[in-house]
Amino acid sequence: MPEGDTIFRAARALNKALAGGVVRRFDTAYAQLARVNDDTPVVGRTVERVEARGKWLLMYFSGDLILVTHMLMSGSWHMYRVVNGKAERWRPPRNAMRVVIATDAWEAVAFNVQIAEFHTEKSLALHRSIPKLGPDLLGSSFDEKEAATRLRERAQDEVGVALLNQRVMAGIGNVFKSEICFACKVNPFRAVATLTAAEVKCLTDTSLKFLAMNVKDGGSDGIMTYGGLRRTIGNTSREERLWVYARQGRQCRRCGNAILSRKQGADARSTYWCAVCQPMGEEQAEIEGWSHERTKRKTGRS
Repeated sequence: MPEGDTIFRAARALNKALAGGVVRRFDTAYAQLARVNDDTPVVGRTVERVEARGKWLLMYFSGDLILVTHMLMSGSWHMYRVVNGKAERWRPPRNAMRVVIATDAWEAVAFNVQIAEFHTEKSLALHRSIPKLGPDLLGSSFDEKEAATRLRERAQDEVGVALLNQRVMAGIGNVFKSEICFACKVNPFRAVATLTAAEVKCLTDTSLKFLAMNVKDGGSDGIMTYGGLRRTIGNTSREERLWVYARQGRQCRRCGNAILSRKQGADARSTYWCAVCQPMGEEQAEIEGWSHERTKRKTGRS
């Protein structure tokens, strides 16, 4: 599933391929994009740059036009070389196409991208999400102090929920959430208020480390919008790449106990953890115990 590392790699590849090129063809399955194109054609504009902001991908064109996309759970950008005026054959089916941006050398196709909008600089500043993003973990100037402050401000949230909040740190998705908590020995169901200063620092440091290790440039021309399997363990084996994510019932790589899983947050996202390596902590246990006793008194249930 696309997280900040996926979007960063896609933006890097698209920028290398398209920046400086003139758009020769534009196509879209979305009526709202087609309407903008009818009024202010994309063809003939120059692709100025492509960049990532957390889980958002922004493609800037000359003449103050910005294509903003979000992949959600299943979207992806693909690149196809154009040879003698003809692009390579697409891998996904044509009915999955949402946007096409073609230059003389490359054809970029967005498949199953569920959010795609055109903006100007002015309208982007009023966007419902992008201006409110927290420090970008893969940005050129990640502000760790600001990230720590924003994390502490979510005092009543569970740690796993806070890490997924893009206004805290931009780029963390469900896989990284569980992996970061495990690496820091923090139970993802603890309240942020119970974290020590050392734990907050570990969470921000590890977030940066894990995302950065998944966007290393693999050499060649870098024109590729997909990469290998996501890793948080420095092991080349396909089966030894993650600590806890999607390993429910399997042995913890540290202590041997079974990895647990349950839904978390309003969106009911799956969270994975080891109860031995990531204990709840006395303060949190007291909070939860008090809450449980109060519920029993109110409902008469155990």
